Amino acid sequence: MRAIRKKVIMVDDNIINLTLGKSILSQHYDIFTAPSAEKLFKLLELVKADILLLDIEMPDMNGYEVIKRLKAFKETANIPVIFLTIRNDNNSELEGLSLGAVDYITKPFSPALLLKRIEIHLLLESQKNTLKIYNKELERLVLKKTETILGMQNSMFNTVIDLIEFRNVSNKGHLRRTYHYLKILVEAMLESGLYHEETTRWDDLETMLQSSQLHDIGKISISDAILLKAGKLTGAEFEEMKKHTVYGVEIIEKLEEDAPDYEFFKYAKLFAGTHHERWDGTGYPYGLADESIPIQGRLMAIADVYDALVSQRPYNLRRQSHDEVVQCIKDGKGTQFDPELIDLFLHVSDEFKTILEQGH
Repeated sequence: MRAIRKKVIMVDDNIINLTLGKSILSQHYDIFTAPSAEKLFKLLELVKADILLLDIEMPDMNGYEVIKRLKAFKETANIPVIFLTIRNDNNSELEGLSLGAVDYITKPFSPALLLKRIEIHLLLESQKNTLKIYNKELERLVLKKTETILGMQNSMFNTVIDLIEFRNVSNKGHLRRTYHYLKILVEAMLESGLYHEETTRWDDLETMLQSSQLHDIGKISISDAILLKAGKLTGAEFEEMKKHTVYGVEIIEKLEEDAPDYEFFKYAKLFAGTHHERWDGTGYPYGLADESIPIQGRLMAIADVYDALVSQRPYNLRRQSHDEVVQCIKDGKGTQFDPELIDLFLHVSDEFKTILEQGH
């Protein structure tokens, strides 16, 4: 197959120079000539040049003005430009290179030197284009690999969620519903500006929301006799049940060792360890009070209690209605729950009802 010849455009207002250049280059390239900048730009509408040889001293528009115009348009910005000029001072050469020329050759030039310079710059352009293609392919492969890894991570994450819910069979869908409840509260926080200083530190909101689904992972370590017991727990059983918060933090720390993702596991530990703390300091496991409770724990406390009360649980034989649960949570304002978050919850509680009815 015949090799495709490169296209060279030579611009010079001197017809002798154009004739000489065409004679030298035509054996190796498809050579096009233009006696002025105006003719060049008309020619560029028809010919996609691989390299451009440009005189500086021309009437109407000199070479410096031409290259500025070339660089201003996407279609011509990347055409390599070699200045061919009688100017041989350093300042002229520096100006030409500063404007984006790839080379600067003074007249009269050696035909062999001109051919070699063009050959070198066309080779460089070919290598640059090859590198661009390689980089795009590399980006595609990296993206595909990343998508594969993320898919595996999501699959493993969903498996963990299913495992938690399998152990807590009495309340299927709790983790995914609380994720949606939490998302409603967080979006309302962002819209209202509540706890703005805190929310501005959330680098990846979705990562934080996803990590909330591990808040009950500690229940994996609670025995079925306690976890699935119908009716009220004894004092000792309740003390053991309370440990699911601490167990959860310990399990997440183990997961963190094998698959470090600082942000995800940092948030997951806060949800797991503090969602049973109370605003008045009587919660567990640490007895934290008011704003010393991480915002993740204060938010999850609302979402978790809402879902627990509207669901059928062994210890909650009668599912309460949405309105009853909203009133119950409202009654806990300032004691069990952050009062400002309760005001926010009351504002968006109808959206909780929608999630519940949709069965997320």
